[in-house]
Amino acid sequence: MTLNRDGVDPGYIPTVTSARILLVRHGESTWNAAARWQGRADPPLTDAGQRQAASAAEVIGALDAIVASPLQRAHHTAVILSEFIGVGPVLLDERLVERDAGEWTGLTVAEIDQRFPGDRRAGRTPRGWESDETLLERVLPALAELGEDFAGGSVLAVTHGGVIFTLSRHLSGEATRIPNLGAQWVDIGPDATMRLGDRVPLLAEHGQLPPVSDVSEQV
Repeated sequence: MTLNRDGVDPGYIPTVTSARILLVRHGESTWNAAARWQGRADPPLTDAGQRQAASAAEVIGALDAIVASPLQRAHHTAVILSEFIGVGPVLLDERLVERDAGEWTGLTVAEIDQRFPGDRRAGRTPRGWESDETLLERVLPALAELGEDFAGGSVLAVTHGGVIFTLSRHLSGEATRIPNLGAQWVDIGPDATMRLGDRVPLLAEHGQLPPVSDVSEQV
């Protein structure tokens, strides 16, 4: 799929909207590569993650603004996209940070299952885990404000897998994990209503597959 010069899939016909937001998951981080749960931790992009961002920029057309989570894996991805697309500066919004993974932060799945036997498979979350409700209380207003600030336009928002997954489930009732540089359109209506649009595999056109760690259930 190639987006047109306005950053829109030419085969997609949206409803009347105030703005369109393309939510993009950051490039591969060092903890993605090590299959560690990140949460609010701040590991940097790998060299592969930087290349992913540059490659994805080739299929993203011009948009009106770029906003990002301040965590460096998202911010750096946004800066790379900004430089290639020619839109900037990158605006930072703390509300787009990843879910807090609490006591699971920095652990692999094997380490989680060893230290917290049975919890993950039973759906029990650790101390310090940020609930869906709390995450949405910050993310939904952030997107609504972008819809108001860029009415009639399109915005690229670089965020995190847990954020996109939770928002998608909230808006559609179901969701699947998104790989690095996977993207999801969200349409913001004039009354701040939100509708899930198409999912866009920004790296698929280049034959690049996400690392195995990125299709796991890690945050």
